[in-house]
Amino acid sequence: MGLEVYDYRKDVRNVLVTPQLRSRFMRLDAGTVTEPHSHDLGHEVFLVLEGRAEFEIDGDREILGPGQMCIALVDQLHSIRVVGDSPMTMYLSVTPHIQPTHTMWQEGQRLPHRFAPASAYDEDTDRRQFQDALKRLIESAEAVYMAAHEAHYVQVQAAPNLRDSVNDEDMEAASALRNDMWDALFPVFQRTAELAGAWNAIAPRAGRT
Repeated sequence: MGLEVYDYRKDVRNVLVTPQLRSRFMRLDAGTVTEPHSHDLGHEVFLVLEGRAEFEIDGDREILGPGQMCIALVDQLHSIRVVGDSPMTMYLSVTPHIQPTHTMWQEGQRLPHRFAPASAYDEDTDRRQFQDALKRLIESAEAVYMAAHEAHYVQVQAAPNLRDSVNDEDMEAASALRNDMWDALFPVFQRTAELAGAWNAIAPRAGRT
């Protein structure tokens, strides 16, 4: 099925988990207060669908209702308190999604890394996959290194010519150079995404969660 439709009234779960994006519908009971945390890499988007909740982000507080959205940026401490007598249902997404996804704090001090089990994201927890995952991690890291090395060479070579073309308002030459630079950079982003996936496969299997 190429197009799957999700409904927040029944699909209260993760709907997509990739290194680039984790998205889900979540329902919290009345009175629920979530543990304050931040994300080292990810921006988190919250869209309230039913009920009301007070969001605290970086010390600021606002009560949101259906149809309202807020965002916790990278490193912004945030928590949620459901207000009223009804549950609150929301859509949330975090991008990127790379373990450890949550950073916990106590009295202003960063607590040790907290890695979630693979089951938290509806993934297989079988540690028998560890050896293959570790091999994939090393291969992915090597691929990022090679792609970055090539991209660096192209950027260094092209940058002076790009500068001159823009200064001379030669947009045709600038466009061609920009394309060459992007063609070299694109594999870096591809390989980095593969590395993130390999890391997410390793992280929950390599120690306590």
